[in-house]
Amino acid sequence: MGVSTAAARTWVERWERQQQRYAVEREERFTVICDVVEHVCAGRARPLLLDLGCGPGSLSARLARRLPGAETVAVDRDPVLLELARAHHGDAARYVDAVIGEDGWTDGLGLRRGADAAVSTTALHYLPAPVLLETYRALAALLRPGGALVNGDHFPPDLGPCSYLTAHVGRRRAERTGDHRHEDWESWWRAAAADPELADLFERRGRSGPSSGDDGANHHLSVHRHAELLRQAGFSHVAPVWQVGDSSVLVALKD
Repeated sequence: MGVSTAAARTWVERWERQQQRYAVEREERFTVICDVVEHVCAGRARPLLLDLGCGPGSLSARLARRLPGAETVAVDRDPVLLELARAHHGDAARYVDAVIGEDGWTDGLGLRRGADAAVSTTALHYLPAPVLLETYRALAALLRPGGALVNGDHFPPDLGPCSYLTAHVGRRRAERTGDHRHEDWESWWRAAAADPELADLFERRGRSGPSSGDDGANHHLSVHRHAELLRQAGFSHVAPVWQVGDSSVLVALKD
């Protein structure tokens, strides 16, 4: 039995507010990602987009509003978040259950042509460097020539005093805007787990093991390290195009 539209709307709206605690200038970051994708896809009749670690469809929905003619394939492994996405943002994307980084994870995407862009927000930092490198290689193979990988996340600078300063700037920005007053990650998940309408989904979630973000792994790598891995994976041109504190949008272009 699927989640009702009303329940999905409630939980997705709470998710949006909860995420503002963690993603500095989250809406601006989404806008920048859409700006890049729109530019890369200019002149393409029906661009193909990949949304990696899509959660409940936040970025897919924004991309659908900006590029209404695009085809988006959105990927996540969490059954709760995927079902909320299908129920609330069902028209924005085709949602696929897959574990990013596992062997053969791209096989189930059902792609019949090269993708124009792959996007992600606060999802890929859970992958350790060796898995991230193979994931970047897989994405390079999926993208058409001239396609882009656009990743919005927290990228600390290389270890040192500046690493703490950039994180501090982000925290103070959140305090000034009041974003820190929203419910946190753990509170959202506890409340959602108590909703009887989501009980079956949480049972499935428990059987499938930890999902991204709740397995204790957190491998935030610097922009410099991501750029190294991206170049090893075949992306010749890599650069950050936006940053507030340690929240950045990193773009890699395929020749």
